Amino acid sequence: MSKNKIALITGATSGIGMATAKIFAKNNIDVVLCGRRQERLDALKMELEKEVAVHTLNFDVRNKTTVLEQIESLPNNFKDIDILINNAGNAHGLEPLQDGNLEDWDAMLDINVKGLLYVSKAVIPKMTAKKAGHIINIGSTAGKEVYPNGNVYCASKHAVDAINQGMRIDLNPFNIRVGAVNPGMVETEFSEVRFKGNTEKADKVYKGFTPLQPEDIADIIHFVVTRPYHVNIADLVVMSTAQASSTIVNKN
Repeated sequence: MSKNKIALITGATSGIGMATAKIFAKNNIDVVLCGRRQERLDALKMELEKEVAVHTLNFDVRNKTTVLEQIESLPNNFKDIDILINNAGNAHGLEPLQDGNLEDWDAMLDINVKGLLYVSKAVIPKMTAKKAGHIINIGSTAGKEVYPNGNVYCASKHAVDAINQGMRIDLNPFNIRVGAVNPGMVETEFSEVRFKGNTEKADKVYKGFTPLQPEDIADIIHFVVTRPYHVNIADLVVMSTAQASSTIVNKN
């Protein structure tokens, strides 16, 4: 049986989730990769299992029944999760509230808020039973301030901020570390999803400055989870040097 720690990562098929899986594997942390795209899960598993033990779970965090069933289905050598990275999240649309799309609103609240809660609900009982564990909730600077046309997305990330704080309080008697990493603009598929496949529009978001890369955030996550156990980084905000706030970016 592996002596490595085991991390479960949601949204592992791209961006921050994939980069985190890779840096964990390089540092001997076994991984449970969770995502909706099976072919990407398979490819990442093939790459990482040269270094560590890897298991994949194919589910959408919005489906609470599937979330609970899939995590319960983990084989014995992967059931004892030491680290949970609640990374799955999306932005859909960028319109003023009065022009907002109801399906976009549902998607953001279902994935960013309810999905995080469903996965946490499935993983936490084993952590409380052994009185050990570490949960990292991936938030956003959008959870710290509100920007024009951000309305519901910002609301969903403010909810993550509140859940992170509440989770830390509630799990305090169980010796479980809980913290959030809140990135600013990171060059991932985020904007492509927000603009519904309009790559030209998405690319413009990151033009004229050097944005954060997924590997930058993954490096920080790895730093956070490898602190001595008495150290809990409770809430961390990170932006590129060019970004001062959600609306102030020094572009050339």
